[in-house]
Amino acid sequence: MLASTRDLLALLICVTVPAIAEADPFAGADLKNGRELHYSKQCASCHSEKTGRDESFMYLREDRKVKTLFDLRRFVSLCNMGQHLEMFPEDERDVAAYLNERYYKLKE
Repeated sequence: MLASTRDLLALLICVTVPAIAEADPFAGADLKNGRELHYSKQCASCHSEKTGRDESFMYLREDRKVKTLFDLRRFVSLCNMGQHLEMFPEDERDVAAYLNERYYKLKE
């Protein structure tokens, strides 16, 4: 029996979307912009002030809260909203991509 076009499309999406997400979790991200925003929006200095240590401590400590890419995106968004940083979604993506590249090295 032939599958419907809709069923075939759903199967294709189920197979393709995870492969794309795995290949580049921050597709289109601008790491240079992410780094610049990380410093110009005082993300680094805020983290240093909270811990009394250099900025990397917050990202690399043993008990860090960010354990997945979802967590990373969520915390960048929470900081953006909570600190009124006025970053666009693509800016949040760039900052998250920069942090992942620089510190986290998360794959999922």
